[in-house]
Amino acid sequence: MWRKAALLLALVSSSPNEKLQGRWNLTVEMPDGPAPSWIEIEKSGNDVLVGRFVGIVGSARPISRIVAEGDSLQFEIPRQWERGSGALSVSGRLDGDRMSGRMTFPDGSTAPWSATRAPRLNSPRSVQWSAPTPLLHKGDLGGWHAVGSARNQWVVDQGVLRSPHSGANIATDATFGDFKLHVEFRYPPGSNSGVYLRGRYEVQITDDVGTEPDRYRLGAIYGFIEPSDMAAGPAGEWQSYDITLVGRRVTVVANGRTVISDRDIPGITGGALDSNEGAPGPIFFQGDHGPIEFRNITIARGR
Repeated sequence: MWRKAALLLALVSSSPNEKLQGRWNLTVEMPDGPAPSWIEIEKSGNDVLVGRFVGIVGSARPISRIVAEGDSLQFEIPRQWERGSGALSVSGRLDGDRMSGRMTFPDGSTAPWSATRAPRLNSPRSVQWSAPTPLLHKGDLGGWHAVGSARNQWVVDQGVLRSPHSGANIATDATFGDFKLHVEFRYPPGSNSGVYLRGRYEVQITDDVGTEPDRYRLGAIYGFIEPSDMAAGPAGEWQSYDITLVGRRVTVVANGRTVISDRDIPGITGGALDSNEGAPGPIFFQGDHGPIEFRNITIARGR
């Protein structure tokens, strides 16, 4: 009898803490400054944990098995866009309602990380909207600033915000909570960019006319939400997004067609400015993937 009791005690003590489950916003302490990341942990069956992971770069990828014992966890996933040829591995431990640990990258380098639970960002039943206001001055970059260490190549010419070649990203000085954003964009064949909502959730821009929709193509919340159909127009022509973000619920209208309707964004996408989802954030455009132009950028604030 005592052997059975000892075996049962061992099984209970080695089972994962249920508090590990949920969505977590990570901050990774890289040599050049803090960088955001994200983990979602959920149960599969009685005693197996699985999940999804978003790294500093790239898109959400599955975690097929999280090895967890008590308050600790570890997992390993194949590399995506990181440098190196190894796997990416994460280990950590729960401490109250926070986690911390260490991340090992495919090139063998390591960095400490800490995490807090992602906020629910419950959407109010109704939102009142301010009148739309322009975000772009016609003659200069007033109200915007370059992001990252790459050279700032952005210019404003006759009301068009232009990145003629790959370089820095760009963000508004102002930050926003709930909003309705209108933006028009144009790219040459084969180019790629993105509109980041609050600097954290990328709505993909890429040359996808004639393709099938997926969660990496135009109209998608990159890596998370696939558009219902492909609304991309031809490269070289002006196109538009009308995007509504309330809490973490998003609606995307691409070229006049609703391709995402009131969907929940699970977490930050790769390349986000930070993982502080509970705070307002800027409108942020990618300029490090290829030439891109924006115009007629207006925003209405929720209140």
